[in-house]
Amino acid sequence: MTTKNIELAKGSWALVAQMDMVVVGSLFYGKLFELSPEVKPMFSRAPMPEQSRKLLVMLTYVISKLDTLGDILEEVKRLAQRHNGYGVKAEHYAAVGAALLWTLEQGLAETWNEDLKTAWTEVYTTLAGAMIEAQHASA
Repeated sequence: MTTKNIELAKGSWALVAQMDMVVVGSLFYGKLFELSPEVKPMFSRAPMPEQSRKLLVMLTYVISKLDTLGDILEEVKRLAQRHNGYGVKAEHYAAVGAALLWTLEQGLAETWNEDLKTAWTEVYTTLAGAMIEAQHASA
């Protein structure tokens, strides 16, 4: 990931992190279930507000570590391995990425631009790639 894209992602996430976690999570999950309705049962273990908070706390942590990603890659890999148990498949990551970008675009509104889209695409592609690789290694 480029330094510029890391800075753009971190700066824009600081704005998102100030928003209501449940609202942001609801936007994300609503879009995800629209794009991939088959994943909805995977999220039935916890109420959606709790799931939304968990998602945003995890994203905040990962985003804060983007410039030292090597420090958390083992955690990212363990997260991916847990996803195996939930039934997550490699093809689900595309829908998650699309839902994330859409949610960021909605939340950041007039702040959203092509540079942010490029930055977030790179960030998500990097993280999803590491997770997919870890899932395949543990399958």
